[in-house]
Amino acid sequence: MTREYEGKVVVVTGGAQGIGYAISRAYLDEGAYVCVLDIDEEALRELKELDFKDYGDRVMYIGCDLAEEKEIIDACNMIIERFGRIDILVNNAGIGSTKSIFERDTSEWDRVINVNLRAPYLMTKYLARNMNEGGCIINIASTRALMSEPNTEPYSASKGGLVALTHSLAVSLSLYKIRVNCISPGWIETSNYKKRSKRVEPQLRDIDHLQHPAGRVGVPEDIAYACLFLTSKRAGFITGTNLIVDGGMTIKMIYAE
Repeated sequence: MTREYEGKVVVVTGGAQGIGYAISRAYLDEGAYVCVLDIDEEALRELKELDFKDYGDRVMYIGCDLAEEKEIIDACNMIIERFGRIDILVNNAGIGSTKSIFERDTSEWDRVINVNLRAPYLMTKYLARNMNEGGCIINIASTRALMSEPNTEPYSASKGGLVALTHSLAVSLSLYKIRVNCISPGWIETSNYKKRSKRVEPQLRDIDHLQHPAGRVGVPEDIAYACLFLTSKRAGFITGTNLIVDGGMTIKMIYAE
């Protein structure tokens, strides 16, 4: 039996490490061609020479700074030149900023917004016209769109904007039979999914797991599996939604003792 993703063309931004790594690998394991976009050339090189070498020419590696529109355009042109079309776009790349509002430069705000919010819009703009009917777009937002810690304004704002962008694009692109959905991860432990020079084993306590109603901290595959579901035929009636994948953290009431 042919696998559903056999021969499909999937684009994953920030696909060389963390959640993006798991997403890229999940689609490769399902038989897809995967275009991995990432700013980290070292991480891309490791994928090509080590982690993904057995997938051969089913992987396309593209270095790209998603804060720069020209680099996005160049990357999209390279993808279309090779494959002629795409089937799935996963806008996963994201960066943060944890400085005080009184210390953060405007340029730092702009870069977070450009990578986390403008880039998904631009990737969609330049690839959706070459997407097959029945194509899918997944935007990786965050539960930080709904709740925050101090000094995370650019990240939270960008992720909130990404949730809104998702339902807006879902309506606009419905004319082209393209579904657009959003996934908001909670605590996903990625410390052992980084390039080798940064990779460490997670140091998690029992209390870290137990504060999740699901009983554990999340792993990158949790988000990858959600992507596989939302881009499958089984999710054909789902568009414009924000799927929260957080082990139940955002629905748990917490009272101070």
